Amino acid sequence: MASQNTTLNFDNTEIAFRNKSDKDLERAYWLFKMVASSSLIKIGTPITNFALSVGLPVQGIIRNTIYKQFCGGETIQGCDHAIAELGKGNVTTILDYSVEGEDSEESFDACCNEVLASVKYATLNKLISFCVFKPTGVGRFDLLAKIDAKETLTTEEKEEFARLMDRCDRICKACHKAGIPVLIDAEHSWIQDTIDDIARIMMEKYNIEKPIVYNTYQLYRHDKLASLKADLAYANIRGFHIGAKIVRGAYMEIERERAKEKGYPSPIQPNKAASDTDYNEAIIFCLDNIDKIGLMAGTHNDQSCLLLAQEMQKRNIAPNNQNVFFAQLLGMSDNLSFNLGASNYNVAKYMPYGPVKAVMPYLFRRAQENSSAAGQTGRELSLIIKEKQRRKNSK
Repeated sequence: MASQNTTLNFDNTEIAFRNKSDKDLERAYWLFKMVASSSLIKIGTPITNFALSVGLPVQGIIRNTIYKQFCGGETIQGCDHAIAELGKGNVTTILDYSVEGEDSEESFDACCNEVLASVKYATLNKLISFCVFKPTGVGRFDLLAKIDAKETLTTEEKEEFARLMDRCDRICKACHKAGIPVLIDAEHSWIQDTIDDIARIMMEKYNIEKPIVYNTYQLYRHDKLASLKADLAYANIRGFHIGAKIVRGAYMEIERERAKEKGYPSPIQPNKAASDTDYNEAIIFCLDNIDKIGLMAGTHNDQSCLLLAQEMQKRNIAPNNQNVFFAQLLGMSDNLSFNLGASNYNVAKYMPYGPVKAVMPYLFRRAQENSSAAGQTGRELSLIIKEKQRRKNSK
């Protein structure tokens, strides 16, 4: 019998920010104020890139501001403090090596080895609940695009794809052996079919007893709820579990622009309401099949989080059932993460890490996404202001 929870309150800022000092809170306040200005982000991004490229001493400023808010450290061991801080609030960590833009066999091998190191580290630190990798971290984007377009590969490209598959398999095999689930991140629609195929192969191989490999379903695409249902139908026939990380999505503007430019129907939902409907339907579908699906709900939407918690209660699914996880990004939506953790739900934070300069593309992308999501940024600011006032009144 699940322990019934009727006190889940995402507006409780005392729980949300109790691991943040007044100084931390003030830094977060000014960061989100800056992120709220899309024009400032557009101007600041190329200026910062230029300063880094010519060696101007801006890394210290970045490290103590945006990097400190959204990243755990420069190395796996350098994330120890951030991992422990989350653990105090019953929140686990997903170590995410966030170096982007590399495009060589050497860099793909290095990324694979880094993910394998995170798997090994997760066996030593129980506060790390998942590992993760991006397929374009272990293989070339254009190669995946060519396969997606069903173009004929050269002999060299076939060998290159075999190396990509080998890296994916080594990671998934290590996670299976360690008992640590692994998330395969979703990417752009014109390489996603191939990524889905890779994920399905890995799930069929390593998800016999329980979900270890998780594919990512971006529900801002109008076809992804159907993909999720089709994958479960296939898994039931073949006798394996599926892992489903459900998110709304991260490439909306790029997807719409490319569809318009190339003259094909946009894969993106017609509006936010349609995305929300499919996302919430995916929650229900996964819970209805929880004996065969591992669900990770990656969302910063409080209504979706509340729906998942309520539906778990309705079905008498315990908050700490290992087939259900909530997930948010480090530095964001602490009101969701820590209030869920306080109510004994499984919740994890994506914790990007890597050298400051190398993770800047990730940080800029994150800042741009937040500047275009005015509601999210406004929500963060309002909660920070509320907590600052609460602390002031309690003195």
